[in-house]
Amino acid sequence: MKRILVTGGAGFIGTNLVNELCSRGHQVTACDLYNTDRDNYIRCDVRNYRQIEHVLNEYGPFDYVYHLAAEYGRWNGEAYYENLWQTNVVGTKHIIRFQEKLNFKMVFFSSAEVYGDFAGQMDESVMEDEPIKATYQMNDYAISKWAGELMCLNSARMFDTETVRVRPVNCYGIHEEYTPYRGFIPKFIYLALHKKPYTLYKGHKRIIDYVEDTCRTFANIVDNFIPGEVYNIGGKKEWEKDIKEYSDIILKTIGIDDSLITYKESEPHTTMVKTIDFSKAIKDLSHAPKVPPEEGIKRTVEWMKDYYRIS
Repeated sequence: MKRILVTGGAGFIGTNLVNELCSRGHQVTACDLYNTDRDNYIRCDVRNYRQIEHVLNEYGPFDYVYHLAAEYGRWNGEAYYENLWQTNVVGTKHIIRFQEKLNFKMVFFSSAEVYGDFAGQMDESVMEDEPIKATYQMNDYAISKWAGELMCLNSARMFDTETVRVRPVNCYGIHEEYTPYRGFIPKFIYLALHKKPYTLYKGHKRIIDYVEDTCRTFANIVDNFIPGEVYNIGGKKEWEKDIKEYSDIILKTIGIDDSLITYKESEPHTTMVKTIDFSKAIKDLSHAPKVPPEEGIKRTVEWMKDYYRIS
């Protein structure tokens, strides 16, 4: 049993990760911005050094900290860039400063967005081996996540801190509430369920991964923690589809046609195809996605129907 803190533990991935870690017998504390009635939960804003200090002093010591707390999404980061930089960069720096004092191991949540518009296969070495112009990051969200990774690496060199970085890829599923800044799967499902129109840009391909599969791999990190490593974590290669194919699955699952959709050509400032290598996570973390897109989308539709009381 490990003592684990999950920052951002009331969010979408955080909620699922806490459930997975608890199911394995770990002693887990979650913290997040929100007031909730959850067990083993404390309200904390990582932008506030004093609030993090309170959590670590009152609920620690911790063996591991999963640092998920972040402002998510490229358009969210453009609209609310103050929140993005304060949370994703300053908040992460606060966590690293405490790591340097308290010596807990950290799992830092970056994003596959750090690869930007790289045209080749996105394996973990790209960010080290390719010229920065080949990994052009097209939004503040991506830049902030890469800054977080660089801070982790710098702390390891200077203070011997131990961190594993993860780069999730289009994770989706239950417990993900709708906002306009979510990924395309929850956004399309929510809008289709509410019979609201949405725009679909053609020609973009993605791989998606159901959140329970993703979190199972995240939880495996404590069983094979290799300081300094970084992992892409996402779905199977054969699940790479055009976004329109995913939209068609959603519409078929809900039982409506595509009359709500406006089709447009490719979206500007957005990567066309993200071909990502997951072999390192498969080797080190026993990453083995089990839930195919059709089943994962079905589960997500049912969860949203229940959550939003849609008959």
